[in-house]
Amino acid sequence: MIDMDMRRVGFRGRLRGALRRGQTPRHSPRYHRRTAVCLLLLALLGTATTATASTAAATTTTRAAPVGAPADLAAARWGDRRLDEVSFLTTHNAFTNYEDSRWSSVNQSESVRAQLEGGVRGLSLDTHWYERSTWLCVISFGSDCYPSDVYLCHGDCKTFAGATYALPRQSFHGTMQTVVDFLAAHPQEIVTVFLEDYVGADQLGGSLGRVRGLSDLVFRPDEWGVRHRGWPKAADLVTSGKRLLIFSDRSDREHLGVMYDRSWTVSNYWSLGDLGNDTSCVSRWPDVPLDRQEPGFRRLFTMSHHRNVPTVLTAALDNGAKLRNRIAEQCRTAAGGRAPNFVSVDFHRLSDSSGHTPASIVAELNSGS
Repeated sequence: MIDMDMRRVGFRGRLRGALRRGQTPRHSPRYHRRTAVCLLLLALLGTATTATASTAAATTTTRAAPVGAPADLAAARWGDRRLDEVSFLTTHNAFTNYEDSRWSSVNQSESVRAQLEGGVRGLSLDTHWYERSTWLCVISFGSDCYPSDVYLCHGDCKTFAGATYALPRQSFHGTMQTVVDFLAAHPQEIVTVFLEDYVGADQLGGSLGRVRGLSDLVFRPDEWGVRHRGWPKAADLVTSGKRLLIFSDRSDREHLGVMYDRSWTVSNYWSLGDLGNDTSCVSRWPDVPLDRQEPGFRRLFTMSHHRNVPTVLTAALDNGAKLRNRIAEQCRTAAGGRAPNFVSVDFHRLSDSSGHTPASIVAELNSGS
């Protein structure tokens, strides 16, 4: 565009220069004909420039046009269902995967970001405090020189590299930034994070405070009167922007926007056993039965479906017909006839040959089947 304008300016200058040189007398008919031709060419160039600018402006205006109202999109995506009437695919130990770090044993095969892109909407994470170790920095030849912070570990953060922690170390705030960035890029989605929490409230708060954009997304049930009015519609969460729910197994961090799971959810015992044959659906907490009833409020139901030790083979055996039948025959009945809100599995993409996958089973629950 700039080069074309420069050429036009130069051409106009040459035209004007030819006129000023006066090689043809001003009273000559040839002079008047030449002047008319030059003026016509200048007018045509000016028209072309104006037309080009107008086209560019029109294109810019078209690109800036809104694509739709968020409330309309939210209603189309979620309908009138309350949060406790929606089911979400959830990954157990989402952080132990082959892509985010070098784990020797994993529960998932994809990175946290890939899990979210693949339809996962619930993530379980284990938070631990790691104190910087000069010794580990030295013996690792500089590959383990991380500052003190909250990290995602599966046990002590210094014991066995690849087993209880992995390199590169996965900071909690870095993983939460991945979640927030995903939500920013997908404004119609809701994500829930479950914390198995081994850090202090101040340590957790310090880590969460470094996640850009998190405070604008966190859902706080007290601000919505959930205890007395029940959970809001999923579409209302989307239009309000409060699309991130965080639960912890610690009770002293509600001021951070982190809900205490035993106050807001019911949950079954997490393990299918070593052989995967314990398909009963009993409460994880004896004092909080799965069918607990409270006036004006219904807890969210988290259903775990995985074994003590994760493997690709056992996940494939467990994640198809067995999962679907367990929900229908065991867990729905134990929870008073309701479907689980969160279905937590290992290796969420794997299944048996039944044609049912964790994702398709969750979709079936959301369709009301």
